[in-house]
Amino acid sequence: MTQAQIPTITIGLYGTPQRRSSLAPICTDCPRPIPNSYWATPQLLACEYPWSPYEVSGQKLDKLLASGVRTFIDLTECGELSPYSPHLPSLVRAQGIDMTEIEYHQFPIQDRSLPESKEFMFQILDVLRDNEKRGRVTAVHCRGGIGRTGMVIGCWLVESETAKSGEDALGMIARLWRTVEKCKRYPHSPETGPQVEFVKNFEPARPVSA
Repeated sequence: MTQAQIPTITIGLYGTPQRRSSLAPICTDCPRPIPNSYWATPQLLACEYPWSPYEVSGQKLDKLLASGVRTFIDLTECGELSPYSPHLPSLVRAQGIDMTEIEYHQFPIQDRSLPESKEFMFQILDVLRDNEKRGRVTAVHCRGGIGRTGMVIGCWLVESETAKSGEDALGMIARLWRTVEKCKRYPHSPETGPQVEFVKNFEPARPVSA
């Protein structure tokens, strides 16, 4: 199956839009919930895949939930890794969180590759924009949190006007990435040249303020 044939999967688990007052407080100066993660903005966490069926001493998902994450954007392909969405309800209940607060979205992008189109990227950014407006904390991840994740984060930094340009966004990510545990093994995020160029040349859906 080619990437273009893979459907975009969006699952709102028990999801009715939640106002900020009913959610965990936004962390303005939070420690990273797991070593291979960083806060791109106070409402947006970039991280590696947060679930393993072989982990017995506590899942990374637990730490993300404890840090206030309520929306998950999964960039892995179907079948790439063991899915964690079926386990979210039990983990959420264990932390005493209202399950209607949790949203899970899957936007599959092939590993080390680009989204199938710019429109596909804008679909992801639309979810990020909606969650930002509702005051929700979102985690974006792929497998390692390096290539696909860095690419989406870079585009969002431009789209949200946090960065002035794609070049500026890449510089911001580079500084944040140097604080991540695995940066010595994987020194660059995004991971591939085409992913870097995608961010560098990314133009927002609406004109950036002067």
